[in-house]
Amino acid sequence: MSCRAGSERDLIEELASRRQRIDAWSPEPGLVVAPSVPRNGAGRVVVCFARQIFRVRTIVGVSEELLFGKVAKAATRDVSDDRPCAISCWTLDSPEGNRHARVATALERHVRAELPKLKEPHELRYTDGILLSALVLDRTRVIVGSVKAADALSLAPGGRARMKSPEGAPARSARKLEEAFQWLGHAPEAGEICVDLGAAPGGWTKVLLERRARVIAVDPGKLTPEIANDRRVRCFRGSAFNFEPEEPVDWLFCDMVWRPLEVAELLAKWGRRRWAQSLVANIKLPMKQKVAILARVDQTLEQGGWTDIRMRQLYHDRDEVTVTATRAG
Repeated sequence: MSCRAGSERDLIEELASRRQRIDAWSPEPGLVVAPSVPRNGAGRVVVCFARQIFRVRTIVGVSEELLFGKVAKAATRDVSDDRPCAISCWTLDSPEGNRHARVATALERHVRAELPKLKEPHELRYTDGILLSALVLDRTRVIVGSVKAADALSLAPGGRARMKSPEGAPARSARKLEEAFQWLGHAPEAGEICVDLGAAPGGWTKVLLERRARVIAVDPGKLTPEIANDRRVRCFRGSAFNFEPEEPVDWLFCDMVWRPLEVAELLAKWGRRRWAQSLVANIKLPMKQKVAILARVDQTLEQGGWTDIRMRQLYHDRDEVTVTATRAG
């Protein structure tokens, strides 16, 4: 499993705390090795602090001159005639890993030339395809493996989904929401009503407007004038903890710099009172006990009536995780 450099301990602790109690270790910054992955009752892979997962087929460790050919040969072992296959060559998200980005690019070009039937990773979305991974550790070592597209945490190389903000978005937080929608697999449709808690200066509201949704923006601060003056936006200048919608809405969004358990209680209130159908929120992480706090957040949301609760530290998240859920019934 790959993760953000510095999050190895959090990922290892998370795996150990799961019902399956998976033992794991970190041989390199940004990399965690485990004998299996945690799954929920529906068979879905559930892991928060990992960027990408794949089953290791082999570790190619040869001279630089032989490396590309050996990797291409190793990759053919997982190529299927019955399923679409794609390959992703990538490096770890660490200072050392980033030094070898050019090697990964050249390697992918070589493997595609050797295996012309391979598709682009994004073409595997919603298929039963196989994503081949070639993780470049350095100029003489590559880990080769594969994962079913349905189990892949991301189709971006190593889970590093570099999103673009809509033109005119006033904050980089817009990228977080764009990535959340990509991970979730759906987003608000035209005309749907969204509440954006902690909206200022308007990064998430801008993303929602790009999808032609209607937005109730809640924040003590001001949105940028261009966004605030959009006819599809209603502004509520005040605390998110005091706001109550006049009627149920389609989506609840929340990106507030606030204590995680208090935010969880607020989101649970929305679930209990059936004020929203779908939820997307950023939960800010404490310095310590991240895994324990997230377990309490999950429990609080479940007690509030939210279902299908999912948590991931996405690429554009920093000291936070993205949470999605739907309301039961």
